[in-house]
Formats: sequence, structure tokens, C-alpha cells
Amino acid sequence: MPTRTVGASGKHPVDQTLPPVKLLTSGLQHVAAMYAGVVAPPMIVGPAVGLSAQDTAFLMGASLFTAGIATLLQTLGIWKIGARLPFVNGVSFAGVTPMIAIGKDRGSEGIAVIFGAIVVAGLVGFLLTPYFCRLVRFFPPVVTGTVITLIGLSLLPVAFRWAQGGDVAADDYGSMRNVGLAALTLGVVLALRKLLRGFLQQIAVLLGLVVGTLVAVPLGMTDFGAIQDADVVGFPAPFHFGAPQFEIAAIISMCIVMLVCMTESTADMLALGKIVDKPADERTIEGGLRADTLGSALSPLFNGFMASAFAQNVGLVAMTKVRSRFVVAAAGGILVLLGLFPVAASVIALVPLPVLGGAGVVLFGTVAASGIQTLAAAALEKGENALIVAAAVGIGTIPIAAPDFYRAFPDDLLVVLDSGISTGCVVAIVLNLAFNHWGRRPVAPEPPAGEQAPTAPVPRPAPTA
Repeated sequence: MPTRTVGASGKHPVDQTLPPVKLLTSGLQHVAAMYAGVVAPPMIVGPAVGLSAQDTAFLMGASLFTAGIATLLQTLGIWKIGARLPFVNGVSFAGVTPMIAIGKDRGSEGIAVIFGAIVVAGLVGFLLTPYFCRLVRFFPPVVTGTVITLIGLSLLPVAFRWAQGGDVAADDYGSMRNVGLAALTLGVVLALRKLLRGFLQQIAVLLGLVVGTLVAVPLGMTDFGAIQDADVVGFPAPFHFGAPQFEIAAIISMCIVMLVCMTESTADMLALGKIVDKPADERTIEGGLRADTLGSALSPLFNGFMASAFAQNVGLVAMTKVRSRFVVAAAGGILVLLGLFPVAASVIALVPLPVLGGAGVVLFGTVAASGIQTLAAAALEKGENALIVAAAVGIGTIPIAAPDFYRAFPDDLLVVLDSGISTGCVVAIVLNLAFNHWGRRPVAPEPPAGEQAPTAPVPRPAPTA
């Protein structure tokens, strides 16, 4: 049985609270790490479906608000809902391509159809959760280590794009100035982790983001226009784009995305459970998936998109060693406030993408390192475990190394195939079953320690006359 760390208060570190200042600053660090990931999907989908800049900004604020609600639901929990781990929820990238296909050039009507599909997909996922969570028994270390490694590897290209500037069409994309600012931020984070101690060491990422942003100001790499144009107060009024509309094709598409998100969330919970020394059992995963799916079903009511796990924050937990779920709950509260006060959200948006990219390299790399650490305990020398890892990692990195590999495949399949985490996870599970379970002869159980295995009876000699 795995051992669980218990603090001086008798509580597991996951359930311990921190002093207010530490709670706030550590929570803000989580927000800074995830902010760009939350606002990017609405920033992409809005113009693609024909929304104005004002409506797109409204979608971004609503996404922050609903991500905060989903994160609070995940960390604090209600009834049997919520993993009660330091688990951050945000807007899933997996749904961007299908949402664009559903609502392209349809304006507000397209958004209403997208929202209707997400509501149904969330409710279907909620009903499937008790059955889906039983898949946890198919996630031994050889599978979980592979998936955790793929999570980190899949996130690293995001950090690299941020380090280059984020916008491929921009003239300065990949410029030495952008990459240099990212390298400076990375160096500051590493130096602070080396030189500082205690709480300051734990918030080294936040301090690195602040230093990188301050350096960017005189270089003209920060945009203060967002602050000037932002409203002080703004509530994401329900059904801003009209009542949800329901179309069968859109619903089927988003249900597939929901299954992909549930797979990724399961992998993230298993990874996080190992990092915080509180292994995620079937009950924890069931509660976490309920929070994911219910949060997704409720998000469209406030003009938000599908909620899913944010793996970059798993990396932050691994790096800082701050395991309290109440820190992430504080981050959820901050996200809600950012959604209610757009001017506050615009302050967070001052952090340039190259600065986020520099910090992201170490955050996302930490996730991959955690996966490698898990694989070290996966008995790769036994059977075909090494082959399982090789095939799953190889196939899982296809979308990373060759983004156009599946370009000739149907769009419906791309929802799954374009997610290296999902494809790698499926391959690892299937190969583990094929090599380690199917067709194997049952092995007699070993006797308890101190006891000898039963031996065959010795035949007695035949009686003589």
C-alpha cells in the first residue's frame, strides 16, 4: 500500500490551509501560469465564428469566470463532486477545431449551437462518469508514466511558441528579442529556485514572471491598451448570445471531445495524485470527472466553453511542492474575480507571451520529468514493458513532431488523433492489455511471507509381501 504523508496537524498536506498571504500569492502564481491557456480558445473561436472584438472580449471574460467556478467545484467539492486535489480546470483546447467547424461564419447563432452541444456533452459525460472512472485499473505505472511524460512533451511546444511571441503571423515572431526575453525569464526562475529558501522559493515562478514583465516594459513589449479599454465591472450575463440551440451533428462532435477531455483529466489526476503523495483512486477520479462534466454543462449558461484539466498547473505543483488544494481554490476565486472585473484581468494580461514561454519551459518540463520518474518504477526490464512505452510515446508524439501527419484523415477523427495525450494513452492501455493480460496463463499466487509453498505429496512405497 502507498504511504501518505501527514502533517503536524494530522491532515494530509493536500487538506492543509496556508496563511492568507501565502494562500493568495501561491494562488496568483497558478492563475499566471494558466491565464493564457484560458483566454486563448475564446480568442481563436470568437473571430472564427464571426464575433466582433467586443463580443470576443466578453467570451474571454466569461471563460475566466467559468474556469474559476469549475476549479472551485474541483478543489472544494460538493457531495460526490470534485477530486478535492490541487486540480485546476480551464477551457479545453481539444474543442477549438470542432467548435470552429460548428459555428464558422454563423456569428451569435453559431455560438448558441456550440453552447447547446457543450451542455448536452457535459450531461452525457456526467452520466457516464461512474462507468468511465473504472478504467483506472487499466492505468498501471507503465501506462501512467507514459501518459504523464506525454502530457509534459505535448505542452512543451506551447511554451516554445509563447517564447517566440505566440502569433506566427507577427513580424517579430521568433525574433532574438522575444527568445531572449524568454531565456531571461527562464534564467531568473532557475536562479531564484537555487538562491531563495522557504516560501519565496515556492513562488519563484511568480517572481520570475514579474521580473520578466518589468524588463519587457522599457522594451515596448507590453500592451497597456487592454487596461485602458477594459470595463471596471462586468458580469457575464447568462445567455448573452441567446438560448442554446441543439443540433445533432454538433452534439455528437462535442460528445467525442468530452470523452477526450475525460481521458486527459483521468491521466492528469493520476499524475497529480503521485506528485502530492495522495494516489488518485477510483472514487477520487469519479469525483473529479463529475466536476469536469458538470462544470462543462454549466459553463455555457454563463457563456463559457468546455471545462477540462490544466496540465501546466500540475507541473507547477510538482515544482513548488505546494500541495494544498486550498491554494488552487484561491486561484479559482481569483479567476472568478477576474471574470467579474475585466480591468483586473487586463492587468494579468500585461505579462508578455515570451515571459510565459520562458517559465513554461521549466513548468512543462517538470511534468515530463515526473512521468520519467514514474516509468523508472514501472519494471521496464520485465516482459515487453519497454516496447509498450516505446510505441505509445512514439505514436503520442506524432502530433508534436509532425503536426500535418493526419491531414488526410476525416475531421471527426482529428479530434482524437490531434491529441497526443489521448492517442498515446489509448495505445499504452491496449498494448499493456495485449502483452501483460490477454492470453497469459494464470499464475498461482505466492504464499505469504514466512510460509512455504505447498509441495506435491510424496508417493508412499508400495507394500511388500
